[in-house]
Amino acid sequence: MELLVARLIELATIDETTGMRRLPPERELCDALGMSRGTLREQLAVLERLGFLTRTQGRGTYLSNPSYDFVRTFFAIARELGHLTDAEFSESRVLLEEALAEAAARRATADEIAQLRAEVDRMVASQAAGDPDEAREADVAFHRRLQTVVDNSVLQFLHEGLSHVLRDDIAARRLAVAETDEDRRTDSIHYEIVDAIAAGDPAGARSAMRRHFGDVAPGVRPA
Repeated sequence: MELLVARLIELATIDETTGMRRLPPERELCDALGMSRGTLREQLAVLERLGFLTRTQGRGTYLSNPSYDFVRTFFAIARELGHLTDAEFSESRVLLEEALAEAAARRATADEIAQLRAEVDRMVASQAAGDPDEAREADVAFHRRLQTVVDNSVLQFLHEGLSHVLRDDIAARRLAVAETDEDRRTDSIHYEIVDAIAAGDPAGARSAMRRHFGDVAPGVRPA
């Protein structure tokens, strides 16, 4: 498949309107690749399922950037089949969030730090006002902003897959924490993460994120 993609890149032309790589018609591809039309269609169908290829009626076939649907589906099915466990997903997310916090402490600008702090303000205020749904949205937005700060597509890809699989678990944990009156501590500890990032303290940011998950994810052993 890797060799096929390399050849497709060589044969593609750049669409002036979209900037995307446009593939030649199937007949030309078959001749250039030495494939039958049936074999070619099978290979292109695999790329399409993985999100690396899009077909637009009347416009043609394009190589494209994949969406997060593949990793979400892969993780979800692997979980259902028992190939990957809930404990592995939870630990992976903790390790990933720690790495993001550490990297953010090295890269965040003043504006990005202000945006992170604003999400924590929203999180704490919403929880205090008895609006757990809004608090959860602010929590999700906070962690997405960390991804934006770090700006690493591989980490973002993994984060999207993990968050998808753990979305119900994350909501349940927030609810469980709220029922024990620890919700303010759970949300306000995000300030410690932001403070460490603002201070340019990677170790402190990682440690604060670890404490955060120690509060909201008992049973998941921090690294």
